[in-house]
This record gives sequence, C-alpha cells and structure tokens, in this order.
Amino acid sequence: MPTRLKMDQPDTRRRLDAMQQGLIGKPIDRPDGPLKVSGRATYAHEWEMPGCVYGVLVRATIPTGKLVAIDREGAMAMAGVLGVYCDQRFLRNPAQGTANAAPVQGVEQIDYLGQPVALVVAQSFEQARHAAQTLQIKYSEAGNGVFDPEASGAETYWPESDQLQQGDLSTAMADAAFRVDLEIRTPGHSSAPMEPHCSIASWEGDKLTLRGSYQMLKYNRNELADSLGIDADKVRILAPYVGGAFGSKLGISQEAVAAAIAAEDLGKPVCVTLSRQQVLESVMRRSESRQRIRLAADAEGRLIGLGHECLVSNLPGEDFYEPVLQGTHFVYGGAHRKLAMEVARLNLMCAGSVRAPGEAIGVTALELAMDELAHTVDIDPVELRKRNIPERHPEQDIPYSSRRYIEALDEGARRFGWSQRNAQPGQRREGEWLIGMGMAGVARVNLLSESQARVVLNPDCTATVETDMTDIGTGSYAILTQIVGEMLGLAIHQVEIRLGDTRFPPASGSGGSWGAASSGSSVFLACEEIRRKLAEKLGCDENQLQLKDGHASDGGNRLPLEGLLKGQSLSGEGSIEPGDAAKQRSQACYGSCFAEVAVNATTGETRVRRMNGTFSAGRILNQKTATSQCYGGMVWGIGMALTEEMVFDSRDGHLVNRDFAEYHIPVNLDVPQIDVALLEERDDWANPLQSKGIGELALCGSAAAVLNAIYNATGVRVRDMPATLDKLLDGLPER
Repeated sequence: MPTRLKMDQPDTRRRLDAMQQGLIGKPIDRPDGPLKVSGRATYAHEWEMPGCVYGVLVRATIPTGKLVAIDREGAMAMAGVLGVYCDQRFLRNPAQGTANAAPVQGVEQIDYLGQPVALVVAQSFEQARHAAQTLQIKYSEAGNGVFDPEASGAETYWPESDQLQQGDLSTAMADAAFRVDLEIRTPGHSSAPMEPHCSIASWEGDKLTLRGSYQMLKYNRNELADSLGIDADKVRILAPYVGGAFGSKLGISQEAVAAAIAAEDLGKPVCVTLSRQQVLESVMRRSESRQRIRLAADAEGRLIGLGHECLVSNLPGEDFYEPVLQGTHFVYGGAHRKLAMEVARLNLMCAGSVRAPGEAIGVTALELAMDELAHTVDIDPVELRKRNIPERHPEQDIPYSSRRYIEALDEGARRFGWSQRNAQPGQRREGEWLIGMGMAGVARVNLLSESQARVVLNPDCTATVETDMTDIGTGSYAILTQIVGEMLGLAIHQVEIRLGDTRFPPASGSGGSWGAASSGSSVFLACEEIRRKLAEKLGCDENQLQLKDGHASDGGNRLPLEGLLKGQSLSGEGSIEPGDAAKQRSQACYGSCFAEVAVNATTGETRVRRMNGTFSAGRILNQKTATSQCYGGMVWGIGMALTEEMVFDSRDGHLVNRDFAEYHIPVNLDVPQIDVALLEERDDWANPLQSKGIGELALCGSAAAVLNAIYNATGVRVRDMPATLDKLLDGLPER
C-alpha cells in the first residue's frame, strides 16, 4: 500500500532541511537536456511505427450550421488515400483540463469556423493533405453566428459561484477621498506551443496505444476511453516528452480520437498531426475580456472599496470560463467589495486554460488600476501596494499560509533601482526615445493535486522512479531526480526517472503550477517509505538515519548502502492529495515585476530595455529550472503587453492570424536582459516539500509593469491591450 498523505494540516517537519546530499535547490542541469538538444528525445511525431499511415483533419468552412454530406468517393479515388472518416465519436471541442470524461462530440453540428469535421488518411502525409484540401463537404445554410460578446444577440449568463457582494461599494466610491473607475480590455491569446498537437494511434486486438503530446495522462486516458466507448484499462498513453503546452494539451484533443478511430478501421498505426494553423484555430484560446475595476481609497491611499467585474466568452455547451477574478479575491484589502463574472456564448473556437488562467489577465488589469490609483493619490506605486496588503483574507477571514509579498516589492525595487524613477510622466528623454519605468505586483493561487509515484532502490545502489507525470519543458525529470537523490543519498547519475506512461502510477500531471509540488511530494513520500525500511535494517529510527553519497549512518556507524541492501531491492509508493489545509489558510505565491521601456517619440515603437522579477514561491527545488520558468513568464508578459492578440473576422468569426507570421510572440530582439531573484521561503501548509508553484507566477503582472512603464515614459494610458503603435501615437508629447 502506498504511503498516503492528505494535507489536512501543516507538515512542520521540514524533512528536506535535514537531508545531507545537498541537491535540493541547486541549479542542477536537466538529465533530459542532452537527449533533447541531440535529437534523441522522442516527441509525439517521432515514434517509428512500422506501417504507419497519415491522417489530416478537415476544417469546417462555415461558422454555424449542419454538416449534410461528404464526397468520400471523390477523395477515395485520389492517389494513396485509404479512408475518409466522419464519426459520431469525433470531438467537436477539445477536453478542458481535468475533465476526466469525453468532451463535446458529434461534428455534424458546426459551432465555429475551423472546427475539425472529418479525417482523410493516406499512405503519405502529402497525399492526405492534398485530399483533405480538396474534400467536398455540403452544409446546411450557415447561421449568422455571434462573434462579439457585447453584440446585441449575444447570450450571456452569470455563474452563481463567481458573484460576490460584500458591504456597499457604491457608497464607498462616493465617500472615497480618491477613486479610480476604469475599463480594461484584453484580447484572446493562444498557447502557441512550439510542438504542434500530434497523436499516433495503434491497436493490438482491443487494446489501444496512443503516443501523443499531452499534459495530464491519468485524465487523458479516461477522456479518450470515454470518447471511444471503451474501458480505460484498454487504453495506454505514452508521452515521455512534450514540446511545450501552456494549457493547450491539458485535455484530449480532436486528433487523438480521430486517429484512434481510423487506426482501428485500417488495422494500421495512424499518425495525425495538426498544422500550425489548425492548432491556433481549433485547440484552445484564452478568452478575450472586458474588465471594469473600481478602487476607492481613503486620504492615505488605503483601499476601502474594490470592484472587479468581468465579461468573458466561450462556446455553447462549455462550462469553463476564464477565472479572471481569482487573484482579486485575496491580493488587496478593501472592506466593501463587488466581484462579478458574466459569460457570453460565442461561435468562436473553444476557450480554455492558457498559462496562468485567471490571474494572467485579471491581476494584470488590477495592477494597471493600482498604478492609476497611485498617481491619483500621488504616492509611490510600491508604497501603495504595501499599504493595501491585508492581514487576513479580506473575504474568507482566514490567515495566509506564507506570504513574502512586501519583501518581494522591496527587493525588486532595490535590485531594479526604482529610486531613480521620475514620478512625472514624459520627463526622461534620450534623443528620440522617451524612457519610463513601471512596476506591478505579482500573485497566483497555489494548488495541490492528487498524485502517486513508485520508487525502487536497486541492489546496485541506483534508484528508479515511475509515475505518469509529464515534462512539458518545465524540468520534471530534473526536480524528481533531485528529490530522490536528496532523500536516498544518491548522486544525480544514480537516479533514473521514467515518466509519461499510463502504466505507471497516476500523477498530478503538468498544469496549474501544481506539477512539481504534487508529483514531487508523492516521490518524497515513496522515498520516506524506503528510508523507514533502511532504518529498520540499520536498527535505528528513520529520523536518525543519514544517507549521503551511497552510505547509510545512524549518527555513528557508517555502512555502504549496497552492503545494507545485501542484493535486495527496496520499493516504496507515495500518494498525496489535497485536504483541509487549503481551507484553513489562503495559499498563494507572490512577487513583483519592474520594467524600463523606451518609446519612440515619433513612431510610437516600444522597446523593453530591462526587467526585474522577484518572486516568492515556497522552497525552490531547482534554482535553474525555476529561474527559467520566471524568464518565460516575463517574456510572455512582454508579448501580452505589446504584440499578442487573436484577431477574429467580425463577419464569420474566422481567426485571421492563425500562424506565427501573424500571431506575434516575442522573439530574441524583443526581449531584454532579465534579472530574476528568488526569495527563500517555506510553506508548511502547502505540502511536505514546503514548495509552491512557480511555472505561471511571473506572467501574472509582468505585462502591467510594461504598460505602467509606457505611461511613465509618455503619459499615455493603454487600457486596450496590446499597446500597439496606433494606441500611442495620438497621445505622444509634442517635440
């Protein structure tokens, strides 16, 4: 039986602090790094499958309506074509994260332009693509469709669980010494992973193996099985390496189910890979948002009221909506509060979780408003935030588990040189460039997810870890290696990590920034079980056991581990799940972001010149991978602030910019030198590792730092993101 821990109370043992191998927290290189840079890591499209054939999905060319007929005969007559499929089990939408069941199925109903409706399979990819491009499909007369959440014909609803009324915000606004009431708009965003979605399906009898690119295999297996109408124990998913995901691969997607259906019919492995255009227009998007933020402050700038109301969208039939208000609930005080969410039903591609769902745009908007309030009150923006950090959760009235927000603000200001900033906008100029500094607070909820792992200590003093955890480029292989090495006193090269196989114990999966802490805790607990068995062999209490460099000691006798094992292996299984601890304390991660920009006084071009991010996220398990995640979040913040937006045609809802030539993510020349600082912290309420999520944290506010810097440089407030040239030119100061 696994060693089970339900987080009902804080784990104050801090066992990792007592270990001696010295691996935890160090900037250890990724064990999988050499495999990836040399091309030896097998990604979804790279499995060599004898007899494999290729499928290409066909997209709907109308925004709404019904699929009436497909000209299969014409396509089947083309060279190399093996089959044309349109099945009731095909997915209309991809599954949302942790859905654990089939998403919306049945492609006869067309809900958005670009929706996959059929699959053409041929001997080669080129043959399949040619046939897919020429496949004739008949539709019923297309409906009008609704593509704008604010259109008169848009159907909306108000989720009961996301409405809060506390006190009297209207009166607080009227009585306030200072107030801000503004509207901020953010466009849709794409996850834009480097690796497109791909699935290779193969059958052996009634058993299906899917080699795919997915983040949460224990859920994905159930989603795939439910979609196909088979038992989950007949499905195996392999995903040892995932080339980026950012939420787009949380749930099973259209290509997986289509590949499985075709492979069963043809008796051959079928590989279906989405083109870049198909990824952008049919997988997942972050919803656009319209956010109204109201801040009421007293004469000293302390909040007495806070309002955050938001409009987002999704397809008909989808329960998910962007949790924009998530961070607003706990970051700042204000006794009088109104938080409200409205969701519109649109005929646009499915909205789902994109990196840091909720806070990525919600905290960004809040931090833009806080900057406006700081200028209204005439107080330093850093000081304003410090004055408004509540002692207890302002709505639930519970303590915070750990929170180094003030330290992150102060340390970030010191490292960045914030004291050199001129508070008056437009005062610093270098030739034709206007220079400005801006900052923002950063916050993201901390989550724990159920996870299991198995660890075996082998007779030769090596260890093997098995769990279906995934590595989406974030460093799972490295972090789990460090935990095992630390707990069992082994060197990095003595630990083998096996991931991404549903035959292994089910892990948390990668998503929600919970992967390292959740899967890491299950590995930690499995190692504790092995340590207890070693202590029994040594005749001491587990707390006295010292393991280092392949030796065991009780504080006196020191023996080689191999001698203690005597040719036997020891195994342990660990399992963790969330409990009451999450209800007793408000758990979150905090930080600050500072940016300096240069805005061309003639063209309005903005260049980010430097950035600093200072973050507090519990125990840092690997300094290098954690820092890298912060780099990525801040780079994404630059994209949010300046270039990224999904543009939909208002006539039929098709995605105009459906490739990387037109959906502009930051490239090397857009990104300055970035400075990241990680604050030392332990959170006993989070998990036995005392660690918290960091993968999404740096994105939650970094865009606001850039936009606030633009204001400091030019005096122009951009409330409709991104800050493209047209939104700056009219407000730039005269020469």
